[in-house]
Amino acid sequence: MRKIYLIRHAMPDIPIGERWCIGGQTDIPLGKAGRLQAALLPFVPRLQGLDTVFCSTLIRARETALPLCPDPVAVEGLEEQRMGVWDGLRFTEIMRRFPALYAAREEDSSLLPEGAEADGAVRDRMQAALLRCLRQSSGDIAVVSHKSAIASITGQRNKLGYTSVSVLEADGENLAVKEIGTLCKPDLDDAVCFALLEAAGADADLIAHCKAAAALADELCTALRGRGIALDADLVHRAALLHDLARTEKEHAAVGAAWLRELGYPELAEIVRQHHDPDSSEITEAALVFLADKAVQGSKRVSISERFDRSLLKCKTPEALAAHERRRQTAMRIRNEIRRLCGETIL
Repeated sequence: MRKIYLIRHAMPDIPIGERWCIGGQTDIPLGKAGRLQAALLPFVPRLQGLDTVFCSTLIRARETALPLCPDPVAVEGLEEQRMGVWDGLRFTEIMRRFPALYAAREEDSSLLPEGAEADGAVRDRMQAALLRCLRQSSGDIAVVSHKSAIASITGQRNKLGYTSVSVLEADGENLAVKEIGTLCKPDLDDAVCFALLEAAGADADLIAHCKAAAALADELCTALRGRGIALDADLVHRAALLHDLARTEKEHAAVGAAWLRELGYPELAEIVRQHHDPDSSEITEAALVFLADKAVQGSKRVSISERFDRSLLKCKTPEALAAHERRRQTAMRIRNEIRRLCGETIL
């Protein structure tokens, strides 16, 4: 019995938290969060070593498929449902312009805006496209498609998050639904973390900095464990590797945290959120990542004083100077407490 791993595309280039009606008439590439989601797919065990990877003709599906296969096969018929006059609009605008139909669709999703593709037509073309994919391949396959298109086959929409995997079993031309909307959340070992950094656009220097910060954070965890303070060493290591995931973005700590929450790693996101400005100076996982980052300049270890003296030159306003001094004092308190516990030579 052959399997079809039916994957919803990753997040397109829309702001996190906003809802848009992006149907088959709107061709939007992946955003930065989407590229990170797609980068996780090769690390999902059951998606490795597949015979062929297919995708719809829309760019967001192709870009999702690329990490799985350098040359995915585009197949007509796998596209998203066309939503007529709603296609490409924010849902806030749809609610304002089409309030009656929007409200009615909450009770009956078969009601469609002008120019939209009927649900049955989506199901028919999707079924035909999946059978073409099977005929063009052997063994198990992956197919990257879209929410409404996948729902036309599975019968459910609510579980179909970005890069979720549904599983079909093919017996001849009969397709049986075996699984719906399992989210991809591989363990974040070093290889996965480096893939995420590369997908976010990190260069060799930034990756070297993250590696050096992680190495120091590991040493601090080990030293503290020897004094009876057991932190989550794996969490600290992963957070240190990924603390600058969004380094090229404004407010990079908050953006990196938002990306990691979107990927399904909330504990990691919380530490990354605090790596530039921790919530307290208590010895926690977040404090260790903050201190390790501040004790590494580029890929070289430096003293806390040296690091903050250098960064002081970037402060151009009274507010920036006050924030800089607050972070310096926080770093000193954390460092001094670790020295008290582990000895003066630890940092």
